[in-house]
Amino acid sequence: MHNVTFALEGAMRVLVVGLLLGAGLPAVFALGVRALAYGQGGDAEVSHDRPHPAGKLLAGLAFAVVIGGVVLGLTVIVASGFGMEVVFDPFPTLVEKE
Repeated sequence: MHNVTFALEGAMRVLVVGLLLGAGLPAVFALGVRALAYGQGGDAEVSHDRPHPAGKLLAGLAFAVVIGGVVLGLTVIVASGFGMEVVFDPFPTLVEKE
């Protein structure tokens, strides 16, 4: 019975990470594009409202999150090629594989 529990826990972790990275980052990017249009105002919006500085700030934060996710993913891939791994304790750091 313990094997089934371990398998379900592993499947749940894979599902959560897949949803966050597989659908989460593109969704955050889409929100960033939408916030950028809101921040631009004028012809970028259907209502042709004036520009909103908060939209540009939110777009910048969303794009920073996406870039951070991409950089972290590339770091994991490249570190693996050099015989290292990324450990999250509490911040991502590179350590030698055991």
